[in-house]
Amino acid sequence: MPASRSPSPPCIVRPSPVHGNGVFARRRIAAGECIIEYKGERIDWDEALRRAGTREGPLNHTYLFSLADGRVIDGGARGNDARFINHSCEPNCEPLEHEDGRVFIYALRDIVRGEELNYYYALIYDGRHTAAVKRAFACHCGAPSCSGVMLAPKRRKSSS
Repeated sequence: MPASRSPSPPCIVRPSPVHGNGVFARRRIAAGECIIEYKGERIDWDEALRRAGTREGPLNHTYLFSLADGRVIDGGARGNDARFINHSCEPNCEPLEHEDGRVFIYALRDIVRGEELNYYYALIYDGRHTAAVKRAFACHCGAPSCSGVMLAPKRRKSSS
């Protein structure tokens, strides 16, 4: 009796026209489908900042994924291919944190074979969004509605 073959993963890492490496659909992915888990070491925010400061390269080039409980998944430590999913202002995927703290990437719409997977990073940067900061966090997604940055808009202080 032949051994059953496990299905091939729905995505593959290869060079991206957007930035560095990207993750691409190996087959059609249906809207709502769970594509991949975002894996890595779970650490506290202080350790995440320490690691980001000691790694070579710019601070904005990390594989850190913030969790609801204040911890962080460091995809650069024991991570998987999900860490290479690039940002887009018009994403075809979204990350969802489950109750157990695991994060999975889901398709927002049907994705065709060969299409790059992406989600909206909404990076939080507490400092002023100066021109230099915006350059450091520049978005190159090419979407018609591209904001030009991967940063979440600053929250306006209420005037109450």
